[in-house]
Amino acid sequence: MFSFIKKKPTETTPAEPGVAPGVAPIVATQEGLENSPSDSLFSRLKKSLSKTRSALSDSLSNLILGRRTIDQDLLDDIETQLLSSDVGIEATEHIIQSLTLKLGRKQLADPQAVLDSLKIELAALLERCNGPLVIDTNSKPYVILVVGVNGAGKTTTIGKLAKRLQLDGHKVMLAAGDTFRAAAVEQLKVWGERNAVPVVAQPTGSDSASVIFDAYQSAQAKGIDVLIADTAGRLHTKDNLMQELEKIVRVLKKLNPAVPQETLLVLDSTTGQNSLNQARSFHKSVQVTGLALTKLDGTAKGGMVFAIAKELSLPIRFIGVGEKIDDLRPFAAQQFVDALFSQG
Repeated sequence: MFSFIKKKPTETTPAEPGVAPGVAPIVATQEGLENSPSDSLFSRLKKSLSKTRSALSDSLSNLILGRRTIDQDLLDDIETQLLSSDVGIEATEHIIQSLTLKLGRKQLADPQAVLDSLKIELAALLERCNGPLVIDTNSKPYVILVVGVNGAGKTTTIGKLAKRLQLDGHKVMLAAGDTFRAAAVEQLKVWGERNAVPVVAQPTGSDSASVIFDAYQSAQAKGIDVLIADTAGRLHTKDNLMQELEKIVRVLKKLNPAVPQETLLVLDSTTGQNSLNQARSFHKSVQVTGLALTKLDGTAKGGMVFAIAKELSLPIRFIGVGEKIDDLRPFAAQQFVDALFSQG
């Protein structure tokens, strides 16, 4: 199992480049991967991507390795398969252009070379999305504003993230900013009780910005390290609801111009290409700083990650690979592609 680590600069261990003292990146490490008997991160990732692997990498492998001739017809077939696997138009065009250049330079001598080159291109697309969540312990409370459409898994993601941050040594508080759905407040309270984390809430129908405002002041008074604020799920096509999110951000910035330090967009991977439209809209309204991709274990549409990477290049902080509390994992591009193309 990958572990979360908190890197502390010392006299013998310099801080990471670009990361100031007191800043703790939440990253995936290889520690314990070989020693875990049956449930390592890589094996869990492979299992969670099984449907996407069948739709994308297995189909591509069968298509490429079954060909005798490496020509433009093969590239056309690869293009069709990428598009049908939710990789997206821009990402697919980028990959096919690169493969076409290599074909013209006679760098694709056999089917295995084509497949290897394709994997390299896919990994390169995702590399731009590598970027662990960085918690600046010099700025208290560090505010994570969690946004997304209805049913994306925001509240569950918050509960799992709160536990991860606790394991990393942080004092965490939750703000029940989804005041439209009574069940959301109760669900967040359950997560709070389960993790022994305080939850600031108001009655259903209260102003969401007011709840988060109060939570911020409470977190300041209690010396909380991280405040995670839930928000109501909203369709990205509803301008009035998106404007309400903008109001929450404005209210927070009146308290402290630096907050929220992280605006985390939770995307349901089962929505495929529609998740790209969601990411565009939320990013336009509230300047998303990171993504959490949920339900990867239940979809064949995981190819959407490449579409998002090509168009938006937003850091993917976490991926959801199952229902367990430790199934919210830090994203690592190369491991994702390796698991996607792994056999056996």
